[in-house]
This record gives sequence, C-alpha cells and structure tokens, in this order.
Amino acid sequence: MKVGCIGLGDIAQKAYLPVLAVQPGVELHLQTRTPATLKRVGDSLHLPDAQRHADLDALIAAGLDAAFVHAPTDVHPQIVTRLLEAGVPTCVDKPLAYELADSERLVELAEERGVSLAVGFNRRHAPGYAQCADHPRELILMQKNRVGLPEAPRRMILDDFIHVVDTLRFLVPGQVDDVTVRARAEDGLLHHVVLQLAGDGFTALGVMNRLSGSTEEILEVSGQDTKRQVVNLAEVIDHKGQPTVRRRGDWVPVSRQRGIEQVTLAFLDAVRAGKTLSARDALATHELCERVVRAVDERLA
Repeated sequence: MKVGCIGLGDIAQKAYLPVLAVQPGVELHLQTRTPATLKRVGDSLHLPDAQRHADLDALIAAGLDAAFVHAPTDVHPQIVTRLLEAGVPTCVDKPLAYELADSERLVELAEERGVSLAVGFNRRHAPGYAQCADHPRELILMQKNRVGLPEAPRRMILDDFIHVVDTLRFLVPGQVDDVTVRARAEDGLLHHVVLQLAGDGFTALGVMNRLSGSTEEILEVSGQDTKRQVVNLAEVIDHKGQPTVRRRGDWVPVSRQRGIEQVTLAFLDAVRAGKTLSARDALATHELCERVVRAVDERLA
C-alpha cells in the first residue's frame, strides 16, 4: 500500500510520521518542496530516493493508494483538488480551507469522483474525549487557551478554535436550536471568543482566550449530579462526591493520547476495505466556524 505524506512540518514529523512509518504493508512516500527537509526526514526514516519526491506530480505518478496532507492551509485547496482528481483517497489536516466556499467545493468534488475525503479532527478519537461521549452531558464546557497570541479572526477560528467547535458538535446530545457568539477584539486581532450551543435539555460552551496567561485545554461534561473533566487530553477526573483521577499511562504515546494514531489507522483501514469516507460532517463544523467568523467580523465592523 503506497501512502503519501505531503508537507513535512512539525505536525507531520511529531504526530503522523511516527505512526505511518511503523505500519506493516505501508510503503511511505514523502513530498515537500524544501530539499533539506526532504533529505533530513527521508534519511531519518531510511527511505530510498524513489520514495522521496520534490513535487506533487512525481508523488502522484508513484501510484498512491492514499495520501495525508500536512501542508499549510493556504495550499490545501490546490493540493487536495489534485489528489481527488487523481482518484487518491485523502486525509487532510483541519481546516480543509480558510474559505467556506473552497471547503464546500472540495467536499463536492470528492463526492462527484467517489473518492474518500477525511479531515483530521483527532479530538473525537482522543481516549479522554471519547469517554465523555458516554457520560451525561447536560452541560458541556471546553476551554482551549493560549498565552500572548491574539490573531486575525479567520485564522484563529479556522486554525485553532475549530477544534473546540468540532468537539462541541461531537459531544452535544441532541439537536442544536440556538447558537450564540461572544467575542473581544482590538486593532483587528481576536483576543477571546465564546460559542454557546443550546438545545432541549443541554447547553454547550466553547471558550478560547488568546491572552489567558496559560496554555491549557480543559473539557468538562456534567449531568445527573456527576462531572467528568479532562485536563490537557491526559488526565481524566470523575466527580461524584470524591474525585477519582486517571492519568495517561507512562508508556502511552502522545499520538495515541491525542487521537492522531486512531485517526490515521481508521483512515488506512477504510482505504484497505474499499470504503469511501465522506467529509460532509466535517463540512458542518466548517460551516459553524464560518458563522463564528461572521459574528466576530460584525463586532469589528
């Protein structure tokens, strides 16, 4: 099975390549336009020159069975279009694109061609978060905060807050009938944003503060007088009277803790089985993010 990895930045090197490189039956092919990076990463994985490619044409010509796209978001539309037109099942980092129209076009192209398209929303597969789907969820609160990183609204929301949006969508226990956005921005930079999703019997709050004084990610789900809290994807605390703490095992790799291994293997298994994956649900997350962007832009106007 020939699998291409396009873009060899931090996310590829730290998260995906360690998983892909050890999969039996996978012939890994790399592609980047940076020769020094291609040589360094290729050497570290002991790949022959035939599995290292300086351009996308050469990679596609190798006869790929699947591809993972970790290039910058700005070039996602161009790269994913080429792969889908070549009939290559594709898994791409979030977001599909910065503009909703581009994301819609890619999903429609995949459906027209009958080719799998998946978006790497790894938090759905992270063990701590997946366990929250089995807990009462009358109230959901997710915070993903950073230090000193106010940013232009569209990039902040599509690059980072999208994780919060998708996790809330994954965990809400029913149909959302109310969406509320609050935000603070200054000089064109978004400082914090709050998204509320509400429906019959539940409320979900997503918070991102880019001037919080701390880099942290905390998820809480509660209901029926119990609460489950997940801290930085590694520590699960159940509250019912006295708290019970479960920590990530010492030998559990970070890629498994964060759900990246599971996303990767699920995609490869689907390709092997000839199952066509749809990105329609991922597109719904992009649509909600666009709603947040527009609400923030209205406040800035």
